[in-house]
Amino acid sequence: MSQELTYEEALEKLDEQLKLLEDGNLSLEDALKAVDEARVYLKVCTERLDAARKKIEVRGEPETTE
Repeated sequence: MSQELTYEEALEKLDEQLKLLEDGNLSLEDALKAVDEARVYLKVCTERLDAARKKIEVRGEPETTE
């Protein structure tokens, strides 16, 4: 499920979880679930950014001629 999300989708879901936590209206159990879900979405965002960064770095390297 989470591996199929785009960066933007994961970021939106992360934001939703953070807003739930900020509101402070969750029970302790629900808050813990929200934190766990937020961690999953944060990981997806980080993975997508790392993958994009690697693509940029590879494209940015000058070709060596021998």
